[in-house]
Amino acid sequence: MQPPARVVLITGASRGIGAEVARQLPAPDTHAIVHYREKAQRANDVVDAIRAAGGSATALAADITDAVEVEAMMQYVTAHFGRLDALILNASGGLEIGADPGYAMRLNRDAQRRLALLAMPLMPAGSRIVFVTSHQAHFYPHKAVAKGYGRVAASKRAGETALYAMRSELDHAGIHLTVVSGDGTMGALPTVEGFATKIVNAAVTPNPSTIVYAGAADYLMTVA
Repeated sequence: MQPPARVVLITGASRGIGAEVARQLPAPDTHAIVHYREKAQRANDVVDAIRAAGGSATALAADITDAVEVEAMMQYVTAHFGRLDALILNASGGLEIGADPGYAMRLNRDAQRRLALLAMPLMPAGSRIVFVTSHQAHFYPHKAVAKGYGRVAASKRAGETALYAMRSELDHAGIHLTVVSGDGTMGALPTVEGFATKIVNAAVTPNPSTIVYAGAADYLMTVA
């Protein structure tokens, strides 16, 4: 079998935005790695849909907050593909209800940084890392968020900030970082498909922007 020209790993791709991104990505020369944490059937359904449409895909399980599991996932990518052309960081760790806010922030910060660091040796110059977030988290703490969402916003923002801190390393390796941020209601993009298209474009188009807004860029949610 001819090896794929492009290999793309999408975290949190068994449902929602991540699954739609995985479905939109594959082309005849692209292999989508559908990451999931624990719902194998959902991930396999996404893989089956991609293959039925003529694409190529694999499902891989890992808890992104578990260093051993993430390292094993990247070892699999190394052994089976030997490269990674795009890493789409859609999943976030530490968002469970009741998690200590400080712990959640550290957990997701470390998870996103670890994923990027383990991926970098596999990524040739010109490859992409795309971090997916919400306006509530992207603008945190400078704009108000809904009551009860502050912990989630802080955790996701910690992951984004960790990647920004890696920018010089990424630039040196020729790896481009794009953040794609969407508002809570999707604003002018009322569909999951629309948001996913923005993410896919950030992963595949030449000369991508460093920040892409899906929906209203001037988002401001009033505290409930």
